[in-house]
Amino acid sequence: MATPCSPSPPQPATQWRWDPSIDTPRDLIGYGPTPPHPHWPGNAKLALSIVINYEEGGEYSVLNGDTHSETYLTEAVGGSPRQQARNTNAESEYEYGSRAGIWRSLRVFEKAGVKGTVYGVGKALESNPRVSEVCKGMGWEIGCHGWRWIDYHSTPPEQEREDIERCIDLITTQTGQAPRGWYIGRLSPRSQSLLYQVYKERGLELLWLSDSYADDLPYYQPLPAALASQASSEEALLILPYSLDANDFKYTMPNNWSSPDDFFTYLKSAFDELYAEGEEGCPKMMSIGLHARISGRPGRIGAVRKFLEYVQSKGEGEVWVATREEIARHWLREHPYKVDSGT
Repeated sequence: MATPCSPSPPQPATQWRWDPSIDTPRDLIGYGPTPPHPHWPGNAKLALSIVINYEEGGEYSVLNGDTHSETYLTEAVGGSPRQQARNTNAESEYEYGSRAGIWRSLRVFEKAGVKGTVYGVGKALESNPRVSEVCKGMGWEIGCHGWRWIDYHSTPPEQEREDIERCIDLITTQTGQAPRGWYIGRLSPRSQSLLYQVYKERGLELLWLSDSYADDLPYYQPLPAALASQASSEEALLILPYSLDANDFKYTMPNNWSSPDDFFTYLKSAFDELYAEGEEGCPKMMSIGLHARISGRPGRIGAVRKFLEYVQSKGEGEVWVATREEIARHWLREHPYKVDSGT
């Protein structure tokens, strides 16, 4: 029997239960030592996907009805959230991205003649619709980054479904088409299943999901068992892996880039290795993550410009710089899903 001075007996761990409506098995094997040849257009040695995360205005804020202010991915690394109060310093950092950083970033890409994909937070795009307008005019894809830039892990399923619906409607209104792909970032265990269901119910085309960092090539993820039993045997989710290593968010993390030179050197190193693999007959895909309020700063945008110049120095057709929709359509065409393939 425990006494006031003795430790409490250990409590049993909460038993996790497999949920066939949302869970899929882990795949620790993937393509193994013989990945498929992607046959990128023009026999390119590498497919390069550049992403701008547009989150400004969708972050945690009491003005958005949240209980606390945002501290994640700001210049004040490790700051504590303010409960039931505004943090105008953090707000202004995010505002920099929407007021100045996004336009500086897009000017660099426009001058280089390069397009990519915007991970657009619905609330952020609603607050600054000019972003969608300009990006669409430049040929950029507008993918979805959730309705809010918040952690959806504990969000009630009905609220998460409502947010998915709102984001689809907003981007459709702004661009003329529903987003073809999603990267939520701070997703819930049910996010991917909800996305599949909502798109299915609305008769929309869901081409890609990117909440994975598991490979250097696109791959197929089988549907959860409960959904698969109601779907065609030829259906699966196409995953276009994203990157947290080739990503400017590390400027604001404890394991940070201390200077733009660090970021450029890492991007170049990753690019060189993947490009060499392409020369050896095993082309891959590279994703780069940027943020308007981070790389859009004057002291950092030069690293992006320098990297684009380096990529273009390889010569025409050597690297396929594409939107995620373009990469997804290519993969679906060249490598259609096969049930027995596992990938």
